[in-house]
Amino acid sequence: MIVVATADFELYHGVVTELRDRGVTFTTIEPADELPDRTEAIVVGPEDEIDVPGDVAVVEADPAEPRRAVEDLLAIMRGEAGRIVVGVDPGEKPGIAVLAGDVVIGAFQVPPDQVGDVVRREVEDAADPLVRIGDGARLVGSRIVDDLEAVPVEVVDETGTTPYLGTGARGMGDVLAAVNIARIEGERVDSIDIDPTAGELDRIKERSREESETNRAIDEALARRVAAGELTIEEALAEHREDDA
Repeated sequence: MIVVATADFELYHGVVTELRDRGVTFTTIEPADELPDRTEAIVVGPEDEIDVPGDVAVVEADPAEPRRAVEDLLAIMRGEAGRIVVGVDPGEKPGIAVLAGDVVIGAFQVPPDQVGDVVRREVEDAADPLVRIGDGARLVGSRIVDDLEAVPVEVVDETGTTPYLGTGARGMGDVLAAVNIARIEGERVDSIDIDPTAGELDRIKERSREESETNRAIDEALARRVAAGELTIEEALAEHREDDA
């Protein structure tokens, strides 16, 4: 049995919400109360004082990070968490999956420029984390690898990683692909040197046309700088307007 025992309201609310969202059975007590029979793990706050038998696992939770506390708690209940592996399916809006062993403990879908922040946060306390990135969207993948210079990264052949999506599963493909990518061994890399293809440059130009107030696309030189991560589309459009002026 999982027990939440804290006088910290913020911590109590955060941990209870996380446990309910995951469908986990638990009970709550006041720190001064006796532990229920069959208690296996208990969540407490930094200021809570409670006598806990030696055979009960204790997770001291930070009120600002209840999700991390619940992940630690569930890892204990599973017996062994396993290595933290983060799978990333790159693209226009990358999917991210965080696995502890074979268990998915977190999932996200964020813009490409936020992937690095999310991954670093998720592996911050991990002893030996690994990030695996699909090889499909090479330009996006290259920028993500460069942004994760302090974290071990493997590039994975993502062929066949996107599953068939049935009714009601629309929009989940990138995240589910990230789960599959996390489970495939790849090639260890420190960077990805790429030369954008003509098709990739054309897509960047078309995106710039769509975002331009005057329906004009940037030129190839600026498109290459966008592909290399030197400029955003907005910055390239600004330079394009200055050149015309």
